Amino acid sequence: MDVRNDSERRGMLLHAAYRAADVREMERPLLDDDVPLMRMAANAAAHVAARMLDDAGVDIEDASVTLLAGAGDNGGDGLFAAAALADEGATVTAVATGRSLHDAGFAAFVHAGGKVLVLDPAAEIPGCASGFTPGEAGERLETAVRLARRSHLVIDAMTGIGLAGDLRGVPATLAASLGMPAAGPDRGDGSPLPDRPALPDRASDDADLPLVLAVDTPSGVGVDDGALTGAYIPADETVMFGAMKPCAVLPPATFACGRITLVDFGFDLDGVEPAAEAMSHDLAAAAVRLPRVMDAKYSRGVVGLATGSARYPGAAVLTTRAAARTNAGMVRYLGPERAQDMVLAALPEAVIGKGHVQSWTVGSGVPDNDGDPELKDIQRQTIAALLAHYSTDEDGSRVMPPIVVDAGALDLMPDHVPPQVVITPHEGELARLLGVSRTQVETEPFRYATEAHERTGATVLLKGAATIVVGDGEHPMVSGAAPAWLATAGAGDVLAGIAGALLAQMDDDLDGVSAGPDASDAGVGEGAADGDALAYDAALVADTAAAAAYLHGVAAGIASESGQCGWQPPELFGMTSRPSRFDALGRPIVASDVIAAIPDAIADLIG
Repeated sequence: MDVRNDSERRGMLLHAAYRAADVREMERPLLDDDVPLMRMAANAAAHVAARMLDDAGVDIEDASVTLLAGAGDNGGDGLFAAAALADEGATVTAVATGRSLHDAGFAAFVHAGGKVLVLDPAAEIPGCASGFTPGEAGERLETAVRLARRSHLVIDAMTGIGLAGDLRGVPATLAASLGMPAAGPDRGDGSPLPDRPALPDRASDDADLPLVLAVDTPSGVGVDDGALTGAYIPADETVMFGAMKPCAVLPPATFACGRITLVDFGFDLDGVEPAAEAMSHDLAAAAVRLPRVMDAKYSRGVVGLATGSARYPGAAVLTTRAAARTNAGMVRYLGPERAQDMVLAALPEAVIGKGHVQSWTVGSGVPDNDGDPELKDIQRQTIAALLAHYSTDEDGSRVMPPIVVDAGALDLMPDHVPPQVVITPHEGELARLLGVSRTQVETEPFRYATEAHERTGATVLLKGAATIVVGDGEHPMVSGAAPAWLATAGAGDVLAGIAGALLAQMDDDLDGVSAGPDASDAGVGEGAADGDALAYDAALVADTAAAAAYLHGVAAGIASESGQCGWQPPELFGMTSRPSRFDALGRPIVASDVIAAIPDAIADLIG
C-alpha cells in the first residue's frame, strides 16, 4: 500500500490500525535518528490530562493524580507526563506496579516533587523501600486502590503495547479492583464488558471521578485483536502514539479506549499493511453506483429477496423497501402469499416471482429450525435449494451472484461456500454457528469472526455497535457509524436489504466473462447476471459489505438526528478538535425510519 500524498496519509492515520510489531518497526528509524519520541508522547499525554481536568472543572493546582507506572517505556511516558503535571501544581503519586521504573522518567518525576508508592517487595527503585512482608504488600496494594479511587485523574501507564496475553500479578489485581475483573476460567455468562451509557446522562453535570487516561493503550486489552478476556482498566480517554493499534478499532476493546487522541510521529506508512481498517465516508461512497445516461433498471442492479415468512411477514417488507431505497434498479420478491401481498402494498414497484437477479438476500424473518431439523417452511425449502448452488462442491458456485445470508437461513448454509456469500450473524447467531458460548464471541469477536470465515469460506459480517467484516480482502474492516438508537427490532432486516442492493451494484466490477448457471430448478430464477461473470472480486465483496453497514449507520443517524456513533476517528494531537460525538443526542427510531433516511444517507455519501 503506497501512501502518495498528505491527504491519503492522514486518511490512513485516522482509519487504519497497525499491529504492535509493525509499530515498533516504524519507530525504529526515528529512534535511530534520535527523535525524542518519549518526550513527544509525554508532552501529549500531559496536555490531554490537563484538558481532561479542565473539562471536569478541576483546577490543576487542586488536582490529585495517580499514575500507575509499569517498568517499561510505557511507564516512562507516564512518568514524564506526570512530572509535567506536578510542575504545574498537581499532587501526583506514582504507583510502581513492577520492580523498576524508567530511569530518566523516574528522575524527572522525583525532581518535580512527585511521590512514589512501591507495590512489589522485590522492587529495586532508588530511594524507595523494598523487601517488605507479604502483609505489608497487601496493605500497600489497598492503599494504592484507595488513592486511585480518591483521585481526580488516574493515568494508566502499566503495560502499553508490550504485553502479550492477559494481565498478571499486581497489574491484574489493580485492574480487577479499579477497572474490570477477568472472566471466569470457563468464560461463562457474566464476562465483564464495557457497559456505559452510549449517550451522556443529562441529569447530572458532574463528571464521574476519577477520570482515567490510558497511555498508548488501556492496560489489559488485546492490543492486536481487540479482545477483553482478562482484567483491564477501561479508559475515558486514550492518548495513542504513532499510529492506531487494532484495539482502537476492533470491538470490544475499542469501547474500553474511550475518546482517542492520536500523536502523529510521522511514521512512513508505505508498504505497511494495516491489521484492520475502519470504514470511511469515502470508501463507503465508492460502493454506490452512480446512475448513467444509458442506464435501464436492469443495469442499475436487480436484487432478489427470499425473506419474510408466514410467521414473520414484516421482514419481507423491511428488506424489500430497504433494497429499493438503496439505489437498486429493481427488486424481485419470492415468498408466501401473505408476505407477497404486504410487499406489494408497501412497495408496488416490487416484482413478484423468479427472474434475472444480480444479488440475493435471504433468511431475514425466516424461522430457523429451532432444534427441529424436520421443520417444514416454504421459505426454508426455497432458500436451501438456492444455497445448494453455492457449495464449493458444485462447479457453478464461483459464478453464482453475491448473496446475503441472514438470520433463519444461517443454519441452511453448505459446509463451504465462496466469498461472495455474505453471512450477517449477530453475536448469538455466530456462537450457535461455531458451537461456542455467546460470551466467548462477545469478548473475542474478531477471533470468532475470523474462525467463521476460515471454516465456511463466507465473508462474515458480525453485527454490533462496531460491525466487523472478515473476508478475503487485504484486511478486516470495521464499521461503527450507527447510533445506539439503531438497536431496535427490524434493524438487521434493513441492513440485509441494503447489503443485497449494494452487492447488486458490483456488476461492473465482475472479473471475467462466462454465463452463470440457471438456478430455476431451485425455484428461484436465474442465478447470475447477464455479462457472463466468471468470478467475483472477494476483496470488493468484503468492502461492499462493510460499506452497507456504514450506510445503514449513517441512515440511522439521520433518522434519529443523533451525532452519537459506535466508533469515530481519533483526534490528531495539535489539530483543531472536532465537535463531540454527543453534540446531538437524537431521538428513538424504528426500522422504517431508517429506510426512509437511506436516500438522504446516500446523498450525504456521494455529495
